[in-house]
Amino acid sequence: MHDSPAAPRYFRKLVGPRLYLSPINVDDAERYCEWLNDMEVSRTLTLAHMNLSLGAEREALERLSRGHNYAIVLKDNDELIGNCGLIDVNHLCRTCEIGLFIGNKTHWGKGYGPQAMQLLMQYAFSYLNIRNIMLRVYSYNERAITAYRRIGFREIGRWRRAMPREGKEHDIVFMDVLDEEFAAAGHPPSFA
Repeated sequence: MHDSPAAPRYFRKLVGPRLYLSPINVDDAERYCEWLNDMEVSRTLTLAHMNLSLGAEREALERLSRGHNYAIVLKDNDELIGNCGLIDVNHLCRTCEIGLFIGNKTHWGKGYGPQAMQLLMQYAFSYLNIRNIMLRVYSYNERAITAYRRIGFREIGRWRRAMPREGKEHDIVFMDVLDEEFAAAGHPPSFA
């Protein structure tokens, strides 16, 4: 009798030069829980004020795995480094919101976030028929705002002093990009 090979942990749904997006694996709940309880990681996320237990994170991943939410995985070693997803997908209005975080801090500042975001945006525009993608970012997250601008997002408004964090009041910055703006920025219209 032969042992069957272990089932793959991740699946290469959307593949880029250095990483791929895989459907979320609920068995990664402990890793996500570790990241999201690290205040350095969660300070730029809406859930920084929450107490996240392993059980709650498992339930959240179960829910997220039913939508357009993906694990961000490095191609060269299949290492999970974060996740990204589309929220409030509206096929009638052809809109959605996008979100992302890199939980593994050793991979911050290496361009993985923008690459994952571009893969997901390309998928939304090319396969989900989305026309406008919006995001929200805290005004103190300047590194993210710069990265979002580089991939085609532009500021469309601010919710002023709407985020009290670390003893200060910060704006929530709203940014969006249209499908033709994304294409004009040199991004391919579909997967080759």
